[in-house]
Amino acid sequence: MPSLVDTNVLVYRCDPRDPVRQRTATRLLEEGIGRQSLVISHQAIVEFVAAVTKPQKNLRGRALMPIAEALVEAADLMAQLPVLYPSRETLVTAMRGAALYGLPWFDAQMWACAEVNGLPELLSEDFQHGRHYGNVRIVNPFLAGEGRVHELPPLYDDA
Repeated sequence: MPSLVDTNVLVYRCDPRDPVRQRTATRLLEEGIGRQSLVISHQAIVEFVAAVTKPQKNLRGRALMPIAEALVEAADLMAQLPVLYPSRETLVTAMRGAALYGLPWFDAQMWACAEVNGLPELLSEDFQHGRHYGNVRIVNPFLAGEGRVHELPPLYDDA
């Protein structure tokens, strides 16, 4: 089963300010595209373009990339990865997740996209690593690069 990729993975791939995260995100996306083991949501594409084109204080007011480059990058991602679009069920599930788990609205929508589409994992640093929300387990792919424990037990035992 493929894993859903959160926006932060897409942004780190284009952000040279953290070379460790950039390498991790690049490797994760390249390997996932090659194995066809990743999907992205419509929301991640929209958030990606907004994040990389926003002026950054620590870049002297420059963005990570100009809008034209960001749109080309977004189109490339959409050509390489399946894109999931929100449905009424996704929005209702997000409302439930926001209320039940106390998730911020945009995180609840990302989780709901995975939940409704039967994806077992959400790759993100914005949730608690290893925690299950409904049927979705959160995996923070950046923990290994920080020298912290990253491995989780198998999602399902074969026993």
